[in-house]
Amino acid sequence: MATITKTPSKTWKAIIRKRGWPTTIKTFRTKRDAQDWARRTEDDMVRGAYIDRAPSESTTLKSAMNRYLAEVSPTKSTGTKRRETVRAKPLLEELGDYALVAMTPDLIGRYRDKQLIAGKSNNTVRLELALLSHMFTVAIQEWRMGLIYNPVAAVRKPSPGPGRNRRLQPNEERTLLTACDQASNPMLGWIVRIAIYTGMRAGEIQTLRRGQVDLTRRVVRLNKTKNGSARTVPLLRQATEVLQEALAHPIRPMDIDLVFWGEPGRDGQRRPYEYSPAWRRALKRAGITDLRFHDLRHEAVSRLVEAGLGDQEVAAISGHKSMQMLRRYTHLRAEDLVERLDQLMDC
Repeated sequence: MATITKTPSKTWKAIIRKRGWPTTIKTFRTKRDAQDWARRTEDDMVRGAYIDRAPSESTTLKSAMNRYLAEVSPTKSTGTKRRETVRAKPLLEELGDYALVAMTPDLIGRYRDKQLIAGKSNNTVRLELALLSHMFTVAIQEWRMGLIYNPVAAVRKPSPGPGRNRRLQPNEERTLLTACDQASNPMLGWIVRIAIYTGMRAGEIQTLRRGQVDLTRRVVRLNKTKNGSARTVPLLRQATEVLQEALAHPIRPMDIDLVFWGEPGRDGQRRPYEYSPAWRRALKRAGITDLRFHDLRHEAVSRLVEAGLGDQEVAAISGHKSMQMLRRYTHLRAEDLVERLDQLMDC
């Protein structure tokens, strides 16, 4: 039987002590509320259905998301960790003060609509909701927050949209590489060329180490990738030459294992080269607009298909797990297909 007592602050405290269950305490404004809660809770305990919701009532979204960013995000790739920190900001601004238990599908749906009306792309909002959903999954399964369901699962997600189809235009590659080579650090030109010649992701290139590069066999072995599957990337002659130059360059510190290294931090440790600022300056020098570094991966994958490789071969190189995602990354130029059609018809 529960014990109901009046507190000095004129509230009512319900205390449940039941064998096999931890002592459960909750405070209410009225005695009737305390009695009703105690009766429901004891019934749930008898049926084995009781869930302690106290953690979800006392934990705000801000607190839970900060815990997620501190504990879960660091287990992911550097790029993913950085992107999740950015995606969490609008969620914290709009919903950070709500308790987890107060996060309803209706509230999250209003957040979705507000972000879309403000001009955010469908894909950006979809990814923000995906982050929020995974945080709730972790809170339920690992942190035992006392939540009975993931509210994001009941919210309609914006469609991902058609995706980008930005390819390097004729002469753009030469202009871009020239602008990259004008940077004071040769690292930018090396990284951009590797992205174009191999289709590797930015994070895979940045964290590449000497032991992963086999110049004799002309392959790069990637053990840690975005989708968790290791793969071996074959190297074109141009890619091999770039890696040879980077590994043999006289400015390379003798004690560094990274292929593309940055300057020492305050702690004296060298980390992967951060290309983003130099990349933006190179685009400005080249006069190129609406080109993202990730578009170079699209370019590389599309070139592999244009070269005649089959879907399975391209997927083995690029690391795409599904043919659907591979097709989203592949954008063939109609003018290039015209020549191939003529060749086939002349046979």
